[in-house]
Amino acid sequence: MSTATQSSATFDAVAFARGLMDIDSTTGKEAAVGRKLAADLRALGWRVQEQPVSGERFNILATVGEPKVTFSTHFDCVPPYFPSRVEGDKLMGRGACDAKGILAAQVAAAERLRAAGETRVALLFVVGEERGSDGAKRANTLPNQSKFLINGEPTDLRLGTATRGGVRFRLHADGRAAHSGYPELGESATEKLLDCLEILRRAEWPDDPVLGRTHFNIGLLSGGVAPNVIPPHAHAELFFRTVGDADIIRRRVQELVGARLRVEETAFVPLVRLHTVAGFEQAVFSYATDVPFLDNWGTPLLFGPGSIHVAHTDHEFLSIAELHAAIDGNVRIATELLATA
Repeated sequence: MSTATQSSATFDAVAFARGLMDIDSTTGKEAAVGRKLAADLRALGWRVQEQPVSGERFNILATVGEPKVTFSTHFDCVPPYFPSRVEGDKLMGRGACDAKGILAAQVAAAERLRAAGETRVALLFVVGEERGSDGAKRANTLPNQSKFLINGEPTDLRLGTATRGGVRFRLHADGRAAHSGYPELGESATEKLLDCLEILRRAEWPDDPVLGRTHFNIGLLSGGVAPNVIPPHAHAELFFRTVGDADIIRRRVQELVGARLRVEETAFVPLVRLHTVAGFEQAVFSYATDVPFLDNWGTPLLFGPGSIHVAHTDHEFLSIAELHAAIDGNVRIATELLATA
């Protein structure tokens, strides 16, 4: 029996996931789990490249031949960290479904394909997805001949047809400080900001027959210096989950409130239309992924076990049965893609 066949036959995806989950890899602190992941993949017989990103942080590319299909996900997590445990069918802990359990399912699928003699599959695991995708942006510079990218995020075993884009703004309102007993001597930045936010709340935003309506969230508010002082400054941070051309949002925000306060764009992620294959339930997803920043890795697909509704929570979990179903799903998807690559 070959080494690849032996490793595939004995690969324990739950144990592999827990080995990663029991190391804190909150975004910015991925180095330790990266070292373990790279060592584990080498022990399985993969050729591993560590691509520096920043400080001690690095991406991981594992190959055995020239890849045509690449499995990819991230190994950073949101805070706070808490370790793994198993309760019945549930793998609990930070990263269970976002995304170390997904990563383990991808490795297991790649091991199964490799055991069957398939060498045209790669594993690309990146840092930084939860905060700006610096790992994906760096990984996109790696030379490759990949034709398809299967990106792993919690999709409940559905194939994504599209992901919304995102554009984030910070609004800066300026006023004039004065004693609150004599408000006529000042100008309230807070009231100016609230007026502008109400205008934005009442505005009409784009919708799309597939992606639905634009989602608009006022996420952060701050301002003022004391209860008895007319506030000289106030700020708000807004996040639009877009369903079309983000320039429409940019222009509309400026038209509606740009004359009364300063509008600063702080982040942008384009929406993505995704490839699918037959035999899977399909869905649109409202969250952002690394996919827009990995366009040099081929036509993108989005697939993984677990629910986004428990990701980032204090009760994050992944059904172990769903993890194993994801292994089968990944093998099916990759096999179909490889037949056309």
